[in-house]
Amino acid sequence: MAQGVLMPKEGITVESCIIGEWKKNVGDPVAVGDVLFTYETDKAEFECTSTAAGTLLAKFYEDGDEVPCLVNVCAVGQPGEEFESLRGAGSAAAPAEAPAAAPAATAPAAAPAASGNVAQGVVMPKEGITVESCIIGEWQKNVGDQVAVGDVLFTYETDKAEFECTSTAAGTLLAKFYEDGDEVPCLINVCAVGQPGQEFECLRGIGGTPAAAAAPVETAPAPAAAAPVAAAGPVATAVIMPKEGITVESCLIGEWQKQVGDQVAVGDVLFTYETDKAEFECTSTAAGTLLAKFYEDGDEVPCLINVCAVGQPGDAFECLRGISGNPAVAPAAAPAAAEDTSDDGSPISPRARALAAKANVNPSGAKGTGPNGRIIERDVRRLMEEGAFKKAPAAAEAAAPAPAPAAAPVPAAAEADYVDVKFNAVRKATAKSMMKSLSTMAQLTQQFSFDATQLQTYRKLLKAMDGPMGKISLNDMVMFAVSRTVLSCPDLNANMLEENAVRQFKTVNLGFACDTPRGLLVPVIAHAEKKSLLEISMEAKELAALARDGKLPVDKMNGGTFTVTNIGAFGCEAFTPVINPPQTGILGVCNIQTKIKSVKDGAIETYPAMGLSLTFDHRVVDGAPAARFMQALCQNLENFLTLLAQ
Repeated sequence: MAQGVLMPKEGITVESCIIGEWKKNVGDPVAVGDVLFTYETDKAEFECTSTAAGTLLAKFYEDGDEVPCLVNVCAVGQPGEEFESLRGAGSAAAPAEAPAAAPAATAPAAAPAASGNVAQGVVMPKEGITVESCIIGEWQKNVGDQVAVGDVLFTYETDKAEFECTSTAAGTLLAKFYEDGDEVPCLINVCAVGQPGQEFECLRGIGGTPAAAAAPVETAPAPAAAAPVAAAGPVATAVIMPKEGITVESCLIGEWQKQVGDQVAVGDVLFTYETDKAEFECTSTAAGTLLAKFYEDGDEVPCLINVCAVGQPGDAFECLRGISGNPAVAPAAAPAAAEDTSDDGSPISPRARALAAKANVNPSGAKGTGPNGRIIERDVRRLMEEGAFKKAPAAAEAAAPAPAPAAAPVPAAAEADYVDVKFNAVRKATAKSMMKSLSTMAQLTQQFSFDATQLQTYRKLLKAMDGPMGKISLNDMVMFAVSRTVLSCPDLNANMLEENAVRQFKTVNLGFACDTPRGLLVPVIAHAEKKSLLEISMEAKELAALARDGKLPVDKMNGGTFTVTNIGAFGCEAFTPVINPPQTGILGVCNIQTKIKSVKDGAIETYPAMGLSLTFDHRVVDGAPAARFMQALCQNLENFLTLLAQ
């Protein structure tokens, strides 16, 4: 039976979405991860990617139709498969049925025999958002070797660390597409695992295993063909990490809402996940039991890679780990080689055991993070770094007095001296953006101050009023003045397009830095130059509240042309704010200090001086135009009532 593709549920309050445009037509071939259609809520637009491979058999809705969340939008499968039962339903797929005898009479055996079964590709993992390729270190298996699920096939390395790639399939290593030292793009097949005689050349140069062109029929007598199916058993349904936008490569798991062993219905929230912009909920596309979680809270998961498995107790799920979607052809189970184990019986990889022996460490204290809890090299390294490991038992026989080893646990006390905290998605995005900003721009900061007497007087007048007027802040006034002044310096109200081009905007989309529990976010007030002081104040407070609650829509953080950031409330006298790419400038608002100035007849008086720090991209803006902008801004702020009257 075909598989249904559901309309995703983008947030707790979203009940339906509108189809924007279909990207595939009925009859088109579809791979896992292909964009089927775009859809939109009242907040943003998204892409729906396929969770199944095959042919687009039917579209149940058309462009512009409103579709309830978690209802099937289309059907993907093999030509001839039934799909009408999916229309209007919310189940991604019906339970798997036993193969019918009909195909034997449908077509001659020659065609399927020519295509044959296809082996399973093993892809090069993607270790982080910015990693595009990895280098193969050393093959641990050779062509012709027997492979069990979880066996280490090869080591590979990025510019940061070395890893082990374990097999997601059982059988024979049929082909290696790359050799030691080769650089391989992430998510491209490195080798093929399957049964002797299976096709593998079609896997070369692509990612994953393509859907079978037709069900394998009678290349062998019927009883013999049935044996692998019985041995492998039914396979659970995989749930992939959604892709929230064209540029999103991975997401962070926030919190699991279901645990292994829990019952799951279609539409149940399995876990929350986040990008650098927003937080989402991942709902199940299958019903049954949560059999396995391949990632934990805080883990970064590449988009379209399986996160967990849902099915019936006893269904196979290890073959789903590290791949995208369900394999088109279930690999036949090969006799598993005897697993190398640690002293306490935990499975351990050869490289991990070698490292433990070299460091004289007992690996039984390590927590295995490999497939089936297997201890791999990084687990032993983590054990060594924590300082809480036990020495290997080789020296035990020389230690006659029992009390002597009791002093060994001293290093464990150091464990309480620090804690390792994983970056959340916002922190990662901020780190990446700020590093890019400082490493690709010629940033320069100018420090100014102005007499804030009139600003403070007007603020006291407003504070005595009721309602929103009484909540207008000094920062609101600064943003109002910026919105009226920045257009006088077009290169500051701009985005850098490329090395030698800049886009100047005729409207001011004013961003403002907002401190939230998740990290720094920058909401944007669109068309700020057309809004009153009260409108800017009210919108800023509304957007800031949404940002702090984690409910700020993505479209309210996009399109900024200039940014204001204020840390004056913390006593900051001057600082160097970092530009938010691709913008060309950012204004920092500092605290108010008491300064002195000379007045008529040489007399001296004190006044409240507010500091301003302008950082600009010197590739685009020269020092003189930047200083002229700051002069004009300070003049407008010193004469704020005049600015309001204009």
